[in-house]
Amino acid sequence: MISAYVRPDTLAEAVALLERDPAGARAVAGGTDLMVEVRRGSRPATTLVDLTGLANELDFISEDAERLTFGALTTHNRVIASDRARRGALPLAQACAEVGAPQIRTRATLGGNLVTASPANDTITALVALEGVIEIIGSGGVRRLGIADFCTGFRTTALAPGELVRAISVRKTANNRRGIFLKLGLRRAQAISVVNVAAVVYFDGARVRDARIALGCVAPTIARAEEAEAALVGRVLDRDACARAARSAAEAIAPIDDVRGSAAYRRTAVAALVAHALERIADGTEARDWNPEPVLLQAVGQRAFEPAFSSPVAPYDGTIEATINGAPYRLGDATHLSLLDALRDRAGLTGAKEGCAEGECGACTVWLDGRAVMSCLVPAPQAHGAQVTTIEGLGDGEDLHPLQAAFIETAAVQCGFCIPGMLMAGAMALDERPDLDSEDARAAISGNLCRCTGYRKILDAIESAAEASQEREPAAARA
Repeated sequence: MISAYVRPDTLAEAVALLERDPAGARAVAGGTDLMVEVRRGSRPATTLVDLTGLANELDFISEDAERLTFGALTTHNRVIASDRARRGALPLAQACAEVGAPQIRTRATLGGNLVTASPANDTITALVALEGVIEIIGSGGVRRLGIADFCTGFRTTALAPGELVRAISVRKTANNRRGIFLKLGLRRAQAISVVNVAAVVYFDGARVRDARIALGCVAPTIARAEEAEAALVGRVLDRDACARAARSAAEAIAPIDDVRGSAAYRRTAVAALVAHALERIADGTEARDWNPEPVLLQAVGQRAFEPAFSSPVAPYDGTIEATINGAPYRLGDATHLSLLDALRDRAGLTGAKEGCAEGECGACTVWLDGRAVMSCLVPAPQAHGAQVTTIEGLGDGEDLHPLQAAFIETAAVQCGFCIPGMLMAGAMALDERPDLDSEDARAAISGNLCRCTGYRKILDAIESAAEASQEREPAAARA
């Protein structure tokens, strides 16, 4: 059980803390994987070393002529919103947009996704195709590893005790070097990949000079389709070349059977995805489905291209001091809790619900410093010094929030269990984009599950609130 929480001010201090207690200390930033692992006991921790105070050193995007570099604390949302990432590392941006749900992407980091080292982690496939290099820092200095050397096996890495990932760099795509990421999941959001594929092709005129094809969910680590890559070199990337490479990639893998898909299904899916990825690159349509303005579930003032994490106003001494729904709270004996449990058990705010405790359902959605988050995945001490809004504080005093009123008008409330999370996600989307359309509304609640399967009226309510907002705005402007 987590018994201590430390928020170091320097990288050297963080490294020393982790090195001192390699069995019990765990680095944490977004917490979206860590909290699940601790709760399941698969990777226990007694001390959390919170890296979010190191945003200046670990949360950045930079570039030179050849490579893009992302700090380990760079969130998926920040990658998605970055023009640099879209232009120079489209497969990575596409992979980030597929991770989890909007409430996950506001906090989940590139470094965290990489260190978890699951072959189903979408960003790792993209990083392999983009010739990713990991910069690791420890007491012995800095070292760099390629992705294949960093991910040593299923959920294992080359990190030594006391080491941290500082940054990840990728070779940029541009002009004659293009790439794409594609994913097959069992649903449109909140889906672990059945198979994912990232492909990058380097052209010399009309012919392929070099190619990299990475496959996820087909081996203990991300696999390279090296024979398929070699077969493309020197050829024009026509339909026949794409089909041959796809067959070669499918024949080279030995995937497992599991609950998400059989080995035979995965082999067929790999062939289809590789062929489609290469055809899209050949046609120059690799960015065809990219949404340049996705719903991020971040308040307008929280610009996604800026660091996601901020420093608390005072050191943490075991008592969480936070502003919740506009009022000051002091929450004691909560170091070991998730933010959800602290809100319910210490603050007495029971509106946010626990539906899964794994970030799968969205019933626990609250706002943390202007970002919608799955509160079951946030270590409670990370709310120290923060602004938190729960369903109890959504309205303005005794007045309902416009979305709450719309839920009543459209009869969107069913059993009520999922509704607080739906409202918090929908209201943040409306704050971010008052003129949202039906696709935006679907994206906003893509991380929220309704056990009553009544999404239509919920979507009607969000769209109705958006329409009402647009009607009020011209009237206000005339006044």
